[in-house]
Amino acid sequence: MRSTIDIDEQLLREAQKLTSIRTKKELINLSLRELIRKKKREHLASLFGSCIVDITLEDLEKFRENEF
Repeated sequence: MRSTIDIDEQLLREAQKLTSIRTKKELINLSLRELIRKKKREHLASLFGSCIVDITLEDLEKFRENEF
């Protein structure tokens, strides 16, 4: 999908230095994957504090498969 967005150049340069990724497309895709992964982990962690979670190793592996 093609989009036009205004990106903070300083943030972009810093992220490129930290990751050694050269293209904006790759960097943005990595950033979105990492954000999704982080939010899923936060959601999963929040479940442990609010209810009893009955999860098996198989369930956890299925959840990990669906991360991307």
